[in-house]
Amino acid sequence: MAICRLKRVAADNKSDVRDRMPQAGKSNGKKVALIGGGPASLTVARDLAPLGYEIHLFDEWSKAGGMMRTQIPNFRLPESVLDEEVGFVTAMGIHTHFNHRVTSMKEVLSVGYDAVFVGTGAPKGRDLNLPGRSEASANVHIGVEFLANVAFGHTTKIGERVIILGGGNTAMDCCRTSRRLGGKDVRVIVRSPFSDMKASPWEIEDAKAEDIPILNNMPPKSFVVENGKLKGMIFEKVKAVYDEKGKRSLVSTGEPDEFVEADDVIIAVGQDNAFPWIERDLGIEFGNWELPKLNETTFQSTLPHVFFGGDAALGPKNIITSVAHGHQAAISIDLFLSGKDLMNDRPAPMTNLIHQKMGIHEWSYDSAVVNDLRFKVPHQKKELALKDLNTEVELGFSKETAFKEAQRCLNCDVQTVFTPNLCIECDACMDICPTACITFTANGEEEDLRNRLSVPAENKSQDLYVSEELKTTRVMVKDEDVCLHCGLCAERCPTSAWDMKKYMYSVTKASTIL
Repeated sequence: MAICRLKRVAADNKSDVRDRMPQAGKSNGKKVALIGGGPASLTVARDLAPLGYEIHLFDEWSKAGGMMRTQIPNFRLPESVLDEEVGFVTAMGIHTHFNHRVTSMKEVLSVGYDAVFVGTGAPKGRDLNLPGRSEASANVHIGVEFLANVAFGHTTKIGERVIILGGGNTAMDCCRTSRRLGGKDVRVIVRSPFSDMKASPWEIEDAKAEDIPILNNMPPKSFVVENGKLKGMIFEKVKAVYDEKGKRSLVSTGEPDEFVEADDVIIAVGQDNAFPWIERDLGIEFGNWELPKLNETTFQSTLPHVFFGGDAALGPKNIITSVAHGHQAAISIDLFLSGKDLMNDRPAPMTNLIHQKMGIHEWSYDSAVVNDLRFKVPHQKKELALKDLNTEVELGFSKETAFKEAQRCLNCDVQTVFTPNLCIECDACMDICPTACITFTANGEEEDLRNRLSVPAENKSQDLYVSEELKTTRVMVKDEDVCLHCGLCAERCPTSAWDMKKYMYSVTKASTIL
């Protein structure tokens, strides 16, 4: 189900919600510095401000948002939307220090903040040291820098023939941005097979819809420069070969190298963390790939009052992960400044199971199982979308379509719950199950059990649901991998040994305000 798109419908149709936003709490006399204005830092600010902390947020750009502002183009995330969402946080009495690039952690620590949170992302785009790279430098761009320069209006045009190197989401944003800056022949060239591309499937689909070809199994070998001007690149032809452990090797096919013409090349082959501003004599230790050594639950560094989160903590991931890090780091900061233990006093997330039956044959949810596909999200016409960097491409569901999409929900939050002492082993649930996911059999080792089920459970990444021993010494085994949560087992069971209960989970936050 298109959960992200349904959330957008709710946001697009909301009324004024400012009176429902968290407010700054009564001062507790403690100050926290946030370095970087991206999603991780904004989350920490949002969670700690209601608890009375004085929050100081530093960012090198003129507005907060971090890589949401510099790396996600306006045609995907309109600036007005980002300004509104960021504004809900900064309006909570946050002391913002924009256009302020932090160049020394020692200097920050000298101010006397009670805690410091580092959420500076992974701002360093990787380069490729290939023959001809330095000679072609005027027309070779690093992906994250290219997108930032476009976002702030420093780059307004590009050549007609553009090569994008890389197969991740940044590469997809670079190629689609290039089309809007004047690129007519824009190609994405990836060294690996199409199936190994890291970009989200919908990002690849949107790029192809804008007439951008993606060429696979072509590692770059060199830049071709004539009379000081970039002419293109030379690529090797390879194929993927996998060993018995699934490890991939790229092996030459023996075909001739291929020359691809280009006026500009954008390198989008990954990002790295960069902490040149953190002095190495402060007690903050770094490990592999120059990432800080952290407790991955608390996000506390080896200098106790300094915390990290988002891409700056564990390497590049995504916005959702950065927000999750921010919530956990905020809990840790609050515990630390309250003199509590960051692990033993850490609150657990809220979980609950709620009975769903309302009558003999009535349930509080509907889960008709149908074999249908997601509704397609309407897009702006291509000829209009490619004219302007600020024309939003994805237009969102209408209310009517959103309702239909929501009706596709299979209620996977409603769980089958089995109570062994109520079971009379009539096997009625086995008979009625449409996917044969329930089996009553003698217990055994997992590998043995998987092969003795009504239908063998071959997906070993999904645990089996195995009951306690029943009166006949058999056990009930359910293959969760193929369960539809349809509730027919609970409907059919004469003793209510099977029940359907909704599982509620709420992420722990430092503040009780949602």
